[in-house]
Amino acid sequence: MENYMDKVIAMIDLTQDKPLNEIIYEGLRKAIITGVIPMGERINEKNYAKALNVSRTPIRESLRRIQDEDIVRYVPNLGIVITNFTHEDVDEIYKIRLSLDILACVNAASLMNDEKEEEMRYLLEETYKAQKEGRVSDVIEMSKRFNSMIYDFAEMPRLKTIQNRLRDYLIRFRDISLTSDLRRQLALDDHQKIFDYMRSNNIDQMIELVTKHLYDSKKFIVLELEKQINAR
Repeated sequence: MENYMDKVIAMIDLTQDKPLNEIIYEGLRKAIITGVIPMGERINEKNYAKALNVSRTPIRESLRRIQDEDIVRYVPNLGIVITNFTHEDVDEIYKIRLSLDILACVNAASLMNDEKEEEMRYLLEETYKAQKEGRVSDVIEMSKRFNSMIYDFAEMPRLKTIQNRLRDYLIRFRDISLTSDLRRQLALDDHQKIFDYMRSNNIDQMIELVTKHLYDSKKFIVLELEKQINAR
């Protein structure tokens, strides 16, 4: 537990101007979904309360909320345990993401203008440059920005709010996917083609590519999660 507790504490920033329960809930949830707290790990309320210098009550209430999302589960005689991601979990999340991404891409394409086009082109050029120079963390960060940019360009605030609810899952899956050199290059090439289709308003081919892009990502994620589970 000592190996990751410092990271968990850093993610639960108690200096925020929010209710304590909300800060702990958001921080714990993110630490679990992004894999900082490993799958199958037990969460001991007493240890977490001591590490954060808070009472056990906000820890307990946060875990109850997280349990409603099936991210953790109660195991008799053991307590709260981090749930393993299953094939069904990954499949569900990617189905939701596919619907959201297609809607965002279609709307962004219809609203594309010279300024947006130049901004996206520059980001892709910088991403290719980082990829060529082996700056993996920069490529991953800029790939996140590319996806965020599409949602910004779609100009649909409620769609972005819905997508943000999945953000922690998507960050974890994207980080896993883009650590592979081959997968990272393929994803970057897909981003370039998606941009080209958006720019030319070639909606049918764009939807086909977005679907393939996410299917390939999902397939890679399932294999990597299986390796993580088998390695435990």
